[in-house]
Amino acid sequence: MHTVIRENQAVVPSKIVCAGRNYVEHIAELDNEVPTEPVIFVKPNSALSDELRSDGDDIHYEGEISFLLHNGKIDAVGFGLDLTRRAVQTSLKKQGLPWERAKAFDGSAVFSRFVRFDGNLEALRLELLINGQLVQHGGTPLMLFKPLQLLASIQSFMSLNDGDILMTGTPKGVGPVQRGAIFTGRIYSGDRLLVEQQWTAL
Repeated sequence: MHTVIRENQAVVPSKIVCAGRNYVEHIAELDNEVPTEPVIFVKPNSALSDELRSDGDDIHYEGEISFLLHNGKIDAVGFGLDLTRRAVQTSLKKQGLPWERAKAFDGSAVFSRFVRFDGNLEALRLELLINGQLVQHGGTPLMLFKPLQLLASIQSFMSLNDGDILMTGTPKGVGPVQRGAIFTGRIYSGDRLLVEQQWTAL
């Protein structure tokens, strides 16, 4: 089973529960409809990877504020990359089919370490830089559905285990993962940097 790191401890998520279409500008970016309730999909444990891999222009990055869960509550925060096979997703959407082939493939979930967080969720924001250039930024105030709303919606139909991860959606600025590019993900609480991690795309 694949793991993530909370502080200095390895944690085994049974699944990663993701919110789609949770930032208005990203919805417009992909020409999607604005949802009236959370759009939820799941990645399996096998999607977890320590490596960020490219595949031509097929795999797109989506930076996200991500939470590690314990006792059904938010326990820790980290930066996550929801990797997406965009052409596959577009084809599936046109056919009205599920997204798993585009979203749940092996290696499609890459995370920083997680740090304990019990502060103000509204103060959280993310930054994603590629080769030193800021390409994505956003935070809880811009989300259609806030983290606790997402959590309540998920728990209304699905059990969450300790160590499961909640991904809260991506702001605008997504694009292809280019081999050799240096990705830097950051999570802030206000102006305070909580976590930062860097990956070089393989």
